[in-house]
Amino acid sequence: MIKTSEPLSIDRSQANEDYPLSAVPPEARKSIWSLAPLLIGFTLYSGTLFAGGIVGSAYRFWPDLISVIVLSNLILGVYAAALSYIGAKSGLTTVLMARFSFGNLGSRWVDFLLCFTQIGWYAWGSAFMAELLNQLVGLPKSFNWLVVLFFTYAFCTTAYMGYLAMDWLSRLAVPVMLILMAWGLTGATADLASLSAAQVIIPQESLSVGEAMTIIVGTFISGATQVTNWSRFANSGRTAILSALLAFFLGNGFLIFSGAYCFFVYGQEDIVKVMAQQELLVGALALFFLNMWTTQDNTIYAFSVAGANMFRTKKRDRLVFLGATIALFLAWSGIYNFLVDYLILLGTFIPPIGGILMADYWLNHQGRFPSLDSSLPTYNWAGITAYILACAIAVYGPGIRPINGIIAAAVLYLITVGVSSLFSRN
Repeated sequence: MIKTSEPLSIDRSQANEDYPLSAVPPEARKSIWSLAPLLIGFTLYSGTLFAGGIVGSAYRFWPDLISVIVLSNLILGVYAAALSYIGAKSGLTTVLMARFSFGNLGSRWVDFLLCFTQIGWYAWGSAFMAELLNQLVGLPKSFNWLVVLFFTYAFCTTAYMGYLAMDWLSRLAVPVMLILMAWGLTGATADLASLSAAQVIIPQESLSVGEAMTIIVGTFISGATQVTNWSRFANSGRTAILSALLAFFLGNGFLIFSGAYCFFVYGQEDIVKVMAQQELLVGALALFFLNMWTTQDNTIYAFSVAGANMFRTKKRDRLVFLGATIALFLAWSGIYNFLVDYLILLGTFIPPIGGILMADYWLNHQGRFPSLDSSLPTYNWAGITAYILACAIAVYGPGIRPINGIIAAAVLYLITVGVSSLFSRN
C-alpha cells in the first residue's frame, strides 16, 4: 500500500482561517453559550419547513405525524451528537477525519460529496430568497437574478470572517427567531380554534414511513455529518453533545413540526408566508432574513472547510467566495425545483460517511485518532469499499435509508478493516 505523510499537527498560524488543516488548539475552544446558538441558527432554516409540509400532508396529526417527526429527529440528533463529540475530542473536521478512514487522497471523495451538497443547499437558499420576496412584497420576477446575486454574496460575509462572526450573529438572531416563530404558531393555533381539529384533517398524499423519515433526516443529514466543523471548537465533549442535540433534535424538529402544523391550519407550510397572512409582514420578513442568513453562512463555511482539505490549502476564506460563485450559477439554473429529490439523495448517500467515521474512531482507533503527522495510506480501500456497499444497501434494502446506510457502513468498515489486516499479516 502506498503511503503518504504530511506535517499536519496543530498549526497556530492557521488561527485566522479557523484551522482548516489542523486540530483546534485548547486556547481556541468555546463554551456551550457559543456553540449551541451557532448550531441552532444553522438548523433554523426555511427550507426545512417544506419537508414538514411534505410529511404533514401524508399523516394524521396525532399520533402518526408527531411520532414520525420525533423519531426521525431523534435519529438525526443522536447521529449529530455522536459526530459532534468526536469533533470536540479530536479537534478535527469531518474531512480531516476522513483521511484516516478513506485515505489521504481517498478522502477527497468525501470532500467532493460534502462540497456538492452544501453548494446545492446554498444555491437553493439564494433562489428561495427571490421566490419568497416575489410573493411577500410583490417584487417583480424580472429582478430575481439581481436578488439572487445580492444575497448569494451578502450571506457569505460572516462565513468569510469565520467562527467568531457566525457565533455573534447566531447569539443575536436565534432568540429573535424563536420569539417570532412562537408568535406565528400562536396565531395559527388561534385560527385553528383547537388542536383536536387537526386530527380530523384527511391526509392528502401517500408517503411511507421510510420515505417520510428519509426526507426528514435528509433535511440536515449533510449538516449533521459536518457538525464537526463547529464542534471541534467545543471546550468539552458534553458541550458538543448538548449543543448538537439542541440543534438537530429540538431545533430541526421544531422546524419540521412548524411546517407540518402550518400546513394543517392553512394548507401552507411556510411560517413566513403564514405570518404575512396574519398581517405580521415586518416580523415575517425579519424571521425570513435571519433564518436564511444564519443557515446560509454555515452552509458556505462548510463548503470552504471541505474545499480546504480537497485543495490542501489554508486559505479557507477565499474558498467561501469560490463556493458562492458556483452556487450563484446553480441558483440561476433552476435548482429551486428539485428539493424533494435532493433531500432523498442526501438521506441516502451522506449517512454512510458518518457511520464509517464513528466506527473508525471508536472501534478501530479506540477513541483516539493518530496524529495527522503520521504516515497515511493514499487510499484506504476498507473505507472506500464499505462506503460503496453501504450506499447500495441504503438504496436497495428494505427499511429506512439513513439508518440502513449508517449501520451498514459501520459494520462493513469493521469487516473490511479486519479482512485487510488479515491479508497484510499473510
